[in-house]
Amino acid sequence: MDLTSLLSTMLSVDSVGSISQTAGVSIGEAQSVLGSALPSLLNGALEQSKGDDTAAGFDNALAQHAADDTSNVASFFSKVDLTDGSKIISHLLGGDGQAVSSISMKAGVSQKGTANILSAAAPLLMSLLGQQTSQSGQDSAGTSGLLGSLLQNVDLSSMLSGLLGGGTVTAQAQVQAQAQPAQQSSGGLLGMLGNLFK
Repeated sequence: MDLTSLLSTMLSVDSVGSISQTAGVSIGEAQSVLGSALPSLLNGALEQSKGDDTAAGFDNALAQHAADDTSNVASFFSKVDLTDGSKIISHLLGGDGQAVSSISMKAGVSQKGTANILSAAAPLLMSLLGQQTSQSGQDSAGTSGLLGSLLQNVDLSSMLSGLLGGGTVTAQAQVQAQAQPAQQSSGGLLGMLGNLFK
């Protein structure tokens, strides 16, 4: 499984911009929440893939989301289902809301805004994970192994903190990202990811 590709798509300017619009928050808030939440979301996915009661259902969910076309992020988010995203978050982070509350506090974003960001981002994460596992032709046990290898010996929190500058962006950077999405997509976060994995 390709961690670089997954993070590149989740953290691209197009993705973050679309998530912010869908969730009704600023680009900086969307980046901050994603930076805080992605380690927990990926670990939650790993736990779902390993659980005796959840592995089969999670594998089926990945297979369904694998059919989504993520080649055009703007088009993907025009059809994103926030209700489905909220259900995904409940499975990955637990349904009691404590994890969302913790992410909200860490990111410095309102709990409602955080929940909306996560609900918008979750279907994309599931689609990307589903495509990776589908390409590998894995069953439930194989999915668990792939996710385990993805996360093994990787400090996601430190990596994301470095990529996102601590999870915050300046107002000037937001304006530049909105005004020049094509230029930013080939540089910015993706460029930093490329440099990191050289």
